[in-house]
Amino acid sequence: MSAAMACFAVEDALLKAATRQMPVGQVLMIFGAVGTIGFALLAAARGQALMPRAARSGAIIARAGFETGARVFHTFAIALTPLSLASAILQAAPLVVVAGAALVFGERVGWRRWLAVLAGLAGVLVILRPGLEGFTPAALLAVLGMLGFAGRDLATRAAPRQIGSFTLAAYGFAAIIPAGALIMALGEAPAPPAPGALARIGAAALVGGAGYWAITVAMRMGEVSAVAPFRYARLVFAMLLGVAVFGETPDAATLLGSAVVVGAGLYALAAPAPRRFSRPPAGADGADAGG
Repeated sequence: MSAAMACFAVEDALLKAATRQMPVGQVLMIFGAVGTIGFALLAAARGQALMPRAARSGAIIARAGFETGARVFHTFAIALTPLSLASAILQAAPLVVVAGAALVFGERVGWRRWLAVLAGLAGVLVILRPGLEGFTPAALLAVLGMLGFAGRDLATRAAPRQIGSFTLAAYGFAAIIPAGALIMALGEAPAPPAPGALARIGAAALVGGAGYWAITVAMRMGEVSAVAPFRYARLVFAMLLGVAVFGETPDAATLLGSAVVVGAGLYALAAPAPRRFSRPPAGADGADAGG
């Protein structure tokens, strides 16, 4: 998970730079196409079927929908707001996943992790500072992207096991292509492909693909509520890149909110897992079902 976060931070920086030379929709289409082809080839090389019957499952369809929304909103967010701000908001995704794991999969989260979820969401509000000076409406795009990525991770957990990780990654990138085309159809004018932008998109697809595979494996192998908090590492990488590459200077609200979100994630990671039973005690209301 930590390696995936480093890759995604670099991917964001490369895509942000590319959107300065080409429209967002066009960048998404090219990025999605490169990633789809790359992972389809890897899936074929590993003998993973690209269109198994299980691909028509509800979890795969939901995953594609979350992926599409997440990519569109997050890409617009990093194009229109500082990389450090968008990445700080994104760090709430692990906490949303923790809550979703309890509500959707029946995982025992415990009151300590629920408190961490609430604290993390409060940290997001500090970063957004709604109604105060410095509020940036475009930052709400980062919130929508964060919710989309959390939904994608939960859907990954529910995806049929017979679908390989490389095939899942190919589906994720493929979902980006029509999203980019829709953005272009709604009013973005295409621009002549800039060699520098194309190189950045290709590099973003390479490092993003590595991160995509890593996070898919992490979400499938580990307990969601335990693995997800490691995503906080992305903020460290993103802030360093924001300062070094784009000359950003995170303000006090962003730093404070980021500290709250990361602290909540660390607390959720350190909080002891609730006690489990092999079967519900007599008279229980079935809270362990599907755990």
